[in-house]
Amino acid sequence: MRMITKRQIYRFICAGFYSCISLTMFSQQPQWNKGQSFIEAPDPVVSDGQRWLSVKPGLHASFVSVDKRFPKSVAPDIPVEKEVRLVGWRGERVSAQVLLWTTDSMPGVKVQVTDAVAPGGKKLGSVGYARFERYVITDTYGPGCGWRKPGDFPASLSPDMLDDLSAFNLERKKVRPVWITIEIPRTAGKGIYTAKVAVIPAIGKKQELDVTLNVIDLVLPEPQAWTFHLDQWQHPSAIARVNKVAAWSVEHFKAMEPQMRMLANLGQKVITATLNKDPWHVQTLDPYEDMIIWTKEKNGRWSYDYRVFDKWVSFMMGLGIKKMINCYSIVPWNNEIHYKDAATGKFVDVVAKPGTPAFTQMWEPFLKDFVRHLQQKGWLEITNIALDERNKEEMGLAFDLIEKASPALSVSYADNQKTYQRYPNSRDVSTAVQHPIDSKDLADRTARGLNTTFYVYCGNNFPNQFTFSDPAESAYMGWYAMAAGYNGVLRWAFNSWVENPLVDSRFRTWPAGDTYIVYPQARSSIRYERLLEGIQDYEKIRIVKRLLVQKKDQARLDALNAAITKLDNNKRHDGWNSDLNAAKRLLNEISASLVK
Repeated sequence: MRMITKRQIYRFICAGFYSCISLTMFSQQPQWNKGQSFIEAPDPVVSDGQRWLSVKPGLHASFVSVDKRFPKSVAPDIPVEKEVRLVGWRGERVSAQVLLWTTDSMPGVKVQVTDAVAPGGKKLGSVGYARFERYVITDTYGPGCGWRKPGDFPASLSPDMLDDLSAFNLERKKVRPVWITIEIPRTAGKGIYTAKVAVIPAIGKKQELDVTLNVIDLVLPEPQAWTFHLDQWQHPSAIARVNKVAAWSVEHFKAMEPQMRMLANLGQKVITATLNKDPWHVQTLDPYEDMIIWTKEKNGRWSYDYRVFDKWVSFMMGLGIKKMINCYSIVPWNNEIHYKDAATGKFVDVVAKPGTPAFTQMWEPFLKDFVRHLQQKGWLEITNIALDERNKEEMGLAFDLIEKASPALSVSYADNQKTYQRYPNSRDVSTAVQHPIDSKDLADRTARGLNTTFYVYCGNNFPNQFTFSDPAESAYMGWYAMAAGYNGVLRWAFNSWVENPLVDSRFRTWPAGDTYIVYPQARSSIRYERLLEGIQDYEKIRIVKRLLVQKKDQARLDALNAAITKLDNNKRHDGWNSDLNAAKRLLNEISASLVK
């Protein structure tokens, strides 16, 4: 994340007519009540409409590539595809995309996925469901990090959010993508299954598209067992604001549960916690609420209230996220912390810069007490004191104090200054994707069982997960981690929502979509689904490599490694998407051959 020197909350008010109907979900689609509908923004990009003149009347439907986003107001110029072929392991989640378009308004269009059936009649069951893609306002990368406002960069609409609606009103001379999800049961038998995607208008003829699913007889482990180290920072305060509930209330935790379960289903490994006041100095729309209250008692001694911290950590662990607790930050972005003065009952702000007496006087007693508390909870071995992109002098002074006051605590940090070379024993290190860790250092850390990831942020345009990013970039990150030798990936925000995230994904300082990859009320996104795909691929590669070694099949192991090596590139380049798809096909081909 990057420092903000001023704040501006802007409001983009959208107009236009759009209605949607919230009914019962189809198939195995998540079934919590979203509780609201909303109006999409009008398209900022004006289309001349000429291409619509050649579109025949009626409703059109076709499978299209999951690698492509389709502009809302432009008539598609594509070959119509009525069949899609999908391949997956037992326990894997695979995706397809359908595009709908019409020259006339069509209310109440439904898209449903039928049961998957084998040629002999054996049913796989209701494993598929459809979600309508919603368009949000996005912008362009521009200079990346830095102050921006709506008029500074070209705006457009991007299909990203996946809405759990049973029917949708199609607009005249507009397109509407639909995301198709197939969740293959871990109990599924291998073989070929077929299903239909039914497109059902309220008035008119139903259309059917064909899905062929090849189930490979290998099992993808449960997300909690995945080795890929995913660290997406959580933002509880944003969920409180959007749901209009008090922070840390029963209602707040109830609202967080479906959102954070989505994160657990990605194989998330890290709980994001805070040590004092907002560590990032309000770089987000919502300041981070305190998890630990520091109090200076009337006798001058310190006490610490860990009740919220404990509740939050226990809540996340209950969802299966329990590998690490990363606690931010001993070096906040403005070096400011606060405490409650027991004599007055008021909070006092203190600037405690590393190396100053105030820093030691404030942090040393806390660190000692924190270790004691973590020992009581049984969490000490998985807890890190975390820092985010601080300068080397401040980080060094912070590390010195941690070593002095609480040597049992390890550290985690996002590193853009090769700090890992000065502190080679750090448990958890993440380096900026465009500044990869030295291969020798990476190999050494891996050999010693230390965790090393890369991170994406506003300072790199590829690979990334902005709302204008190519969808396949999210999947590419899993393959890049495997190719470059990383344990996984860090992204600074899972759900740090902007003011109106359902409509406008832009933010005051970073490219659109940088602050979140999921939407309120546990709505998914194309970016979430493709990230999941890349993480699943990472796990599949690991398993297939092990099987090839066991079978002493060096030829196919070499072929797979060669395909993976092509993706060891952190810059946008010609052919990256084709290389990714070729590697994915090879992985599935080798997988299928291993279990014939």
